[in-house]
Amino acid sequence: MELSYIKKIIKLVENSEIDEVEIEEEGKKIRVSKSRNTVPAAYQVPFMQPQLISPVAAQQPTSVSPLSPAVPEPKAAEPKYHEIRSPIVGTFYTSPAPDAEQYVEVGQTIKKGTVLCIVEAMKLMNEIESDADGKVVKILVENGKPVEYNQTLFLVDTSAV
Repeated sequence: MELSYIKKIIKLVENSEIDEVEIEEEGKKIRVSKSRNTVPAAYQVPFMQPQLISPVAAQQPTSVSPLSPAVPEPKAAEPKYHEIRSPIVGTFYTSPAPDAEQYVEVGQTIKKGTVLCIVEAMKLMNEIESDADGKVVKILVENGKPVEYNQTLFLVDTSAV
């Protein structure tokens, strides 16, 4: 593919309503997408101005008004599962290709080193492997969704080995 052809495709995507286009010609494949690197509003953290507390105010006991929210009651003890987290920021994929089977499914028994998913970062496909033996209890991210560094991707029951 010619560089000028690729530039035309990029401009086409930038100036249109489509978010992504994938073209395969003569055994060469190109995918152009926009807004992949934007952070969704749910991930934006508001800036909070630090407040200084005077030493006198810090020593005075505070009272709890009846309108203040009650302390939430502890939930029933949930079983503690092993968390497999993303080592990088990127896009989460459950299979090696859109038409391929998922690497793992809920309920599947896995071994340490089993490939669980791919996290795409800067057009590089990074295979994420299990760091423990167990049974996949939950997949916490939808296919094709962005993930953050250290975000939990899978819950694994290590006692089910």
